[in-house]
Amino acid sequence: MATLDPVNSTGSASGALTGAAIRGAATAPAPGRFRLPLRRRSTAAGRDPVRAALAPLLAAHRAAYPGADQAELLRGYTVAERLHRGELRKSGAPYITHPLAVAMILAGMGMDTTTLVAALLHDTVEDTPYTLGEVRADFGEEIAVLVDGVTKLDGGRWGERAEAETFRKIVLSAADDLRVLVIKLADRLHNLRTLRYQPPHKWARYAKASHELLVPFAERLGIHVLKREMDDLAFAARSPDAHAATGSAVRAALRDARRAFGPAMLRLRRSLAEHGVQATMRIRPSHLYAVHQSFGGRLAGLRPCEAARLLLVVDGAERDCYIALGAVHAALHPVAGQVRDFIATPKDNMYRSLHTRVISPDGDPFEVIVRSRAMHPVAEYGIVAHIRDAGDDAATVDAVAGRRDLVWLSRLLAWQSDAPSADFLESLRADLAAGNIAAFTPRGEAVALPAGATALDFAYALEPFLGDRCIGAVVNGRLAPMSVQVRSGNVVEILTDPAGRPSEDWLEFAVTVPARVRIQQCLSLRRAEEAAEAGRRRLVQALAGRRVDLLAVEACGDSLAVARALGYGEIDEMYGALTTGSLGLDDLVARFVHP
Repeated sequence: MATLDPVNSTGSASGALTGAAIRGAATAPAPGRFRLPLRRRSTAAGRDPVRAALAPLLAAHRAAYPGADQAELLRGYTVAERLHRGELRKSGAPYITHPLAVAMILAGMGMDTTTLVAALLHDTVEDTPYTLGEVRADFGEEIAVLVDGVTKLDGGRWGERAEAETFRKIVLSAADDLRVLVIKLADRLHNLRTLRYQPPHKWARYAKASHELLVPFAERLGIHVLKREMDDLAFAARSPDAHAATGSAVRAALRDARRAFGPAMLRLRRSLAEHGVQATMRIRPSHLYAVHQSFGGRLAGLRPCEAARLLLVVDGAERDCYIALGAVHAALHPVAGQVRDFIATPKDNMYRSLHTRVISPDGDPFEVIVRSRAMHPVAEYGIVAHIRDAGDDAATVDAVAGRRDLVWLSRLLAWQSDAPSADFLESLRADLAAGNIAAFTPRGEAVALPAGATALDFAYALEPFLGDRCIGAVVNGRLAPMSVQVRSGNVVEILTDPAGRPSEDWLEFAVTVPARVRIQQCLSLRRAEEAAEAGRRRLVQALAGRRVDLLAVEACGDSLAVARALGYGEIDEMYGALTTGSLGLDDLVARFVHP
């Protein structure tokens, strides 16, 4: 029998996340809204109040790890509850309900004990006198690293740079352990769920930041169960009227979903049987924000085929997915050019499925997604499924470096250190917002790029030094300028000149953040070198009239000593200051003539 995913108040598929689902259940609902017990005295004689408060979390964790020692969770909760005691959320609930909810979300995804303990403690260093050293002493280095990774930087100390540097810190911490990002995403999800308790003027700003920074991270890590709910909650906060209208239209459309999809599903069952393929068939409602992005305000008469898709989870290997796709096309007329193969060419976030668009017997086009039972957990949970299956090692920097499907994180790490705080958040937004295409080197290596990227961006994606010396490209066997746009499937060979170097006009057609940051860095370095050379020439001429040989002064180290005395780390910085006017020539000459 076909099933229809239920829809919760945000429009996302609902239900509790379990470790069993991650291990390969055919259906993977989105995170449920857990009801968390407040800490209170038990009326049952002898009942442990800590165990009573933790009962749902312990049960969820036990479902994923039947033999896990739960003593560490009990200890983590006890410490967190004691430190946060007396603090209240904006809702009036005890503050401990927040870290407990974050841990519950993570337990529902099947995360390990270490991650859950870190989630319970994640706000202690930031909001209480508890120090990172105490976390390390009480719970060990691994949990301390996770807690430190999600701890915000002090706004009083960092000022306007605090937000940008906090995100930079999260990115760097995620390189060592991806669980930092997973905890941060669960933290943001619960804050979005409770955003209604914040002052209304904060809703849109907080939701906008979620859409621009946190939701893209969930997408890049392939954690679609979090992405969908975060999308819809942020949508509700930013545009409540549009969210309500979209929800109403989707619910009305889904009332007729079984009737609308029924004839097509009947044909598909027959065709799958004829092709010898066994599969589970589900009607998957689209989440509200996706519907809003597709249709905007054009919601009148929204049809079931526009509000939902058909998901086939195949019992078998990859080849059976392609057989199932053939069965779909044999039963229902395919729309030309609408087949997307994410099995042969997975997305950057590890997503693997076949997508096709077909025409129903009633003449309505709709989308069908085909994937194997083994692919399904990764399609829903992304990196979490890999961490869950492979253990903690799957979350380490070595594992990230070795994963082609997480190369985006390696690129992000490569440019983030060169981006100043003022530009970092904007650059991060641009990098995360970019949609991907896949181009190839002549040796068949896939290179993921945003739509609109050029051959120059391709060169920098391969290797920064290759980009610096780029003079042109060969695209699909034809010579092309560096500014040519690369399209998905193109084979691109980069032409270089050993003497080549970036120029200002490259910024007019460089699209990707790594390319732009590298070009700006090279141009800034060149300008600094030119300024230093010009300043040195001025100083040489001025000292020549005083019979002082600057080269000899530099050789014996006196020039560096003067630079350090003036507060410059290198002599070139001092010479550059002469050119910019921040250092007076007469003052500098006096130091060399009368040291």
